[in-house]
Amino acid sequence: MEPIKVDFTGNGGNGKGNGKNAYLVPSKAGLRMLISIIGTIIGGAIAYYFMLPPLNFKSTDTYMFIGTVIAIFIALLFVTSSAYAKPEYTPYVRKKSIIPLALAAVLVVVVGIGFVVSSVFFRAKTYSNIIDVDESKSFASDIAEADFSNVPVLDNDSAKALANRTLGDLAAIGKVSQFEISTAFTQINYKNNPVKLTTLAYGDVFKWLKNTKSGLPGYVVVNMVTQKAELVTLPEGEYIRYATTEHFGKYLMRHVRFSYPTHIFDTPRFEIDENGRPYWLCTVLDKTIGLFGGTDVKGVVIVDAITGEMTEYTVDEVKTSKELQWIDGIYSEALLVEQFNYYGRYKNGFINSVLGQEGVRVATEGTNFIAKDDDVYAYTGVTSAGNDQAIIGFVLMNMRTKAANFYEVSGAKEMSAQSSAQGEVQDYKYKATFPILLNISGEPTYFMSLKDSDNLVKRYAMVNVENYQVVSTGTTIAECTKDYVDTLKQNNIKIDVDIDEIENATNSTEQADKPETVLEKKKGVIDDIRTAVIDGNSVYYISLEGDGRYFSVKASDAEGVVILNEGDTVTVSYDKAKADNKIIEADSIK
Repeated sequence: MEPIKVDFTGNGGNGKGNGKNAYLVPSKAGLRMLISIIGTIIGGAIAYYFMLPPLNFKSTDTYMFIGTVIAIFIALLFVTSSAYAKPEYTPYVRKKSIIPLALAAVLVVVVGIGFVVSSVFFRAKTYSNIIDVDESKSFASDIAEADFSNVPVLDNDSAKALANRTLGDLAAIGKVSQFEISTAFTQINYKNNPVKLTTLAYGDVFKWLKNTKSGLPGYVVVNMVTQKAELVTLPEGEYIRYATTEHFGKYLMRHVRFSYPTHIFDTPRFEIDENGRPYWLCTVLDKTIGLFGGTDVKGVVIVDAITGEMTEYTVDEVKTSKELQWIDGIYSEALLVEQFNYYGRYKNGFINSVLGQEGVRVATEGTNFIAKDDDVYAYTGVTSAGNDQAIIGFVLMNMRTKAANFYEVSGAKEMSAQSSAQGEVQDYKYKATFPILLNISGEPTYFMSLKDSDNLVKRYAMVNVENYQVVSTGTTIAECTKDYVDTLKQNNIKIDVDIDEIENATNSTEQADKPETVLEKKKGVIDDIRTAVIDGNSVYYISLEGDGRYFSVKASDAEGVVILNEGDTVTVSYDKAKADNKIIEADSIK
């Protein structure tokens, strides 16, 4: 069947018109259009399944989804009309695309207007009021003196290094080598201890196929004080079936999206209640200024990670309900810092934030977490707009209630403190964790752990906030604190700290939750020494006469090892449980 030529030239429809408005209509044009529409519906459904946009005009993801559907329709129309092979059909495709393209243009205009009416240029004062910041409290009176039995010493990288060591425990349930540790960690207070949580993840797609029917057997809890990592397996018959590491129908956000199609969600947060039952907290966001501005939290959908059961709560219910006191965070640290920056930049108007900059304050790079009154607070330093080398204070923001307190303290930025601490141990090439802020007898003090290349904590450091030249390190917290007190005295700053009390507190904490290690000693004459550089660390391997094993130790952990020679007599301490290994990591070599 020949294509139909439609004439819009006004020449009487004799098919001979050759005006610019004439175009060729493919044969069976109606059927081709129907195929394009059906294909668009199918393609749109597939796009929705994977993109998971909220059907909410306050989300730019919605507009991207609509644009994708329009693009699918035009592409299918182009293909079904054979315009790719017969250019003479291109005007037909262009004509039939006018309405979808007009809709796209309208959406572009709506988005443009939305950004304008949401602009901080016009709404600076409204942005500055999105969070209430209390500036009336003092650091010394409001922040309790450091409880050294409960000071967290790990960051995410250190927690992951310890968590990976728990994977061997999966052998007890016949799941060894099937799972790995998820990279997403959450910090909460669990039974009055700061801990980091993460779920397991499937090792690869084949291991997912093998295990997804049941699900993930548990999660990992890393105690940030004792540095003990524990793989928590769920009761028999129970598995984490809904997770961010799952796929298809068990993928957490797909499971939630299909029940709440209009909600705008933040990144899910993994938490456990006081009984250790796992849940996902899917924070519901709202745009409170114009169409796209002023992101804030209006509620949370709590998902039982085992059953998938979902319950939605408002912010007020989370704040006031005793049953929900186990929840430590519905506000992400990124959102809280963003809101504080609005407050700090724009409380005196937009023009002032650019030109005069009177009173303009912004958060420094990086955040950490502090436990206070059984809640978790996001911490960040605050600097003035004109001086990015020092802080003028810091802010604590409650991740459950959004209560924010600013404390005026002048001193070094966190990165400067990290550099100072690393400079004290530069020979070891240790890296400092992002600091947490402690009150040590009224002195604002940065506390950091110093990690080796394996992300294992080797030493501790304290840096005075007001004078970052006051730096102390130690292999234990008590030793570090004693050095810190002595260094402050040398700088004419006297503080009242009971070192014995700190030592007792830290020792009791370390022993309370630490697995028992039985050390065995071996004395002998060195008959072989070998060295290797692993991840930038010099590792010495020592063999004793008549033993047949090698004992390994890093030079950074035992400086004396570098001067040992064959024929020297040494005493090696090592874990008795590893006595049968060919290569044994030594606890000490003397």
